Amino acid sequence: MSETTIIGDTSNVAKAVSYDVNHLNNFDSSGMTLVNTVFDRIGYPGWRRSILLSLSAKKKLGFINGACQSTDLKSPDHEQWSRVNDMVISWILNALSKDIVDSVMYSKIAKELWDSLEQRFGRSNGAKLYHMQKELSELVQGNSDIARYFTKLKRLWDELDALNVIICYSCVCVCERKSKLTKSLEDQRLIQFLMDLNDIYAQAIGNILMMNPLPTMNVAYSLLLQDENQIEVYTNAHINSDSLSFMVVGEAKQPNA
Repeated sequence: MSETTIIGDTSNVAKAVSYDVNHLNNFDSSGMTLVNTVFDRIGYPGWRRSILLSLSAKKKLGFINGACQSTDLKSPDHEQWSRVNDMVISWILNALSKDIVDSVMYSKIAKELWDSLEQRFGRSNGAKLYHMQKELSELVQGNSDIARYFTKLKRLWDELDALNVIICYSCVCVCERKSKLTKSLEDQRLIQFLMDLNDIYAQAIGNILMMNPLPTMNVAYSLLLQDENQIEVYTNAHINSDSLSFMVVGEAKQPNA
């Protein structure tokens, strides 16, 4: 029996692929772990995405998003469907802490188990949004290099996106509007990234802001890394020059034997 599922995060537009619900390879077992981190009520967005990616890689997302529904009890495929469904349940249970497992242990259908987790831990709430926005507003480069500073920003943006509901449109005119909104959000985040860089990058920031349209985040990041490398080269050369001058002056002051 062949079904269709959606690959990737269920909050994003994705393409459909076909797969066989009977498929289980030799490495699949009920004791297998889909992710390295056990969910214990902290960091649900990241854990959720890891689970979705793992299930997508195994072509089993249909068991939690409803694409692969239960077959009729009299169907010759029902036994095999139940076997794969139970396997998916086992995988998800293995990725949960014991107290959470106890509350969903008796789920008979993988989708029901997943829906329960989504309703309890996946819904966006004001407190989470408040704390994340506050952390974003207070984040500055400080003593971090550009790579570390950007990584912190990117993590917060990704977590914020995971909390928000992304509406998918099919109409061409609406898709064009969505494209403009996406570009607007990218520009806002680029400005936020640039605003909290150290003053030493003022010239590079000015050059980026003069580009029309504004570059992508990746292009701006690359340009700033180049500027950072040039500053380091200049600083090191200046330090070596000062050290050499100090040594020359010191030798000149030494009395002749």
